[in-house]
Amino acid sequence: MNPSELLERQLAQMNIGLSRQTVDALVTFLDELLRWNRRINLTAITDPRAAVEKHLTDSLTLLPLLRGEERVLDLGSGGGFPCIPLKIALPGLRVFSVDAVQKKIVFQRHAVRLLGLDRFEAFHGRAEDLPQLPGCAAGFDVVLSRAFTSLASFAALARPCMAPGGRLVAMKGADGERELTEAREQLEALGLLCREVRRLRLPDSGAERTLLVFMES
Repeated sequence: MNPSELLERQLAQMNIGLSRQTVDALVTFLDELLRWNRRINLTAITDPRAAVEKHLTDSLTLLPLLRGEERVLDLGSGGGFPCIPLKIALPGLRVFSVDAVQKKIVFQRHAVRLLGLDRFEAFHGRAEDLPQLPGCAAGFDVVLSRAFTSLASFAALARPCMAPGGRLVAMKGADGERELTEAREQLEALGLLCREVRRLRLPDSGAERTLLVFMES
């Protein structure tokens, strides 16, 4: 089974349907990541089959939470996850991607050019600096992160970047609900309320994932 067929099967198991053209673009992105990774450390996952599940399928579990036209901020995006797979799947998204590691942002900019993605900006810097940037002043409809930092720290960094009525989405593992309980006081102090908890398992490894969605309380 080639990577495109593998991805299609995994997404079908997650009840996510994408065109073959979109699936092929996602695999092109992943191939480029793994090619660059042989020279520049971008990801610890080097097996192509594992990377399909742990990078692409995992990122795309957010699709049911997005409407497709939002302004999205990805904090600590690393090699471009989940923001680039989401942008490939939903071209109408306006994406601002932030990471403190320059080589990862350089790769993201290359991948975006390779794939011809527009309305995507990759910023090398710290999340703390974002509220002062002119392009971020209006806030974002969705602020998300995948395995970026603790839930309390993510919420503190993301809260000033939210537009009125916006949402925060934290992608966590099996311990997501424990983190939620531990961070309850900090979240309340930030004026955030958890509106939704989605529990799921990745289709081949069975790895547990927890998606936590927050809005203003």
